[in-house]
Amino acid sequence: MTAVTNITTEVCQCWRHATPLGEMALAAEGEHLIGAWFVGQKHYASTLRNRAVCWQRTAAIDAAICWLDAYFAGKRPSWLPKLRLIGTPWQTAVWQHLQRIAYSETITYGAIAQAIAAESGRRVSAQAVGNAVGSNPLSLFVPCHRVIGADGSLTGYAAGIDIKQALLKLEQQ
Repeated sequence: MTAVTNITTEVCQCWRHATPLGEMALAAEGEHLIGAWFVGQKHYASTLRNRAVCWQRTAAIDAAICWLDAYFAGKRPSWLPKLRLIGTPWQTAVWQHLQRIAYSETITYGAIAQAIAAESGRRVSAQAVGNAVGSNPLSLFVPCHRVIGADGSLTGYAAGIDIKQALLKLEQQ
């Protein structure tokens, strides 16, 4: 996985894919998936700014579709398509922490903040973590739906709490 902090005028390929929880838009550049959103969610298509879009399936999008189909079939995909995280250095650091959350497990925003603080030696707030989590451009592939409030409540999800709840329920089966 690579992280990119600047936005270019690259051409990316996009495709829409139906899932049991709604249609998702997928975006790829070359061999990397750069975006996966439930259509209409907050921050929808955020990594596509300043990019030309070509609607076509590619190997990267096919890999993402294969992964999504396995995930929604209740399987635990042991692999991920190649991902490219596009965001600020802070966002990509938080998103890399999200990738450590195991299937069917949850963690609080505060626990992520504490882990980042321990690694960096800098004070980190749960709210700052929440802001980065909320702008994750790779829904499901970078599992932001597994982050919960300090009291165990389902707080915030760009695609809506009902989808977050359904994803967590799916992972408990």
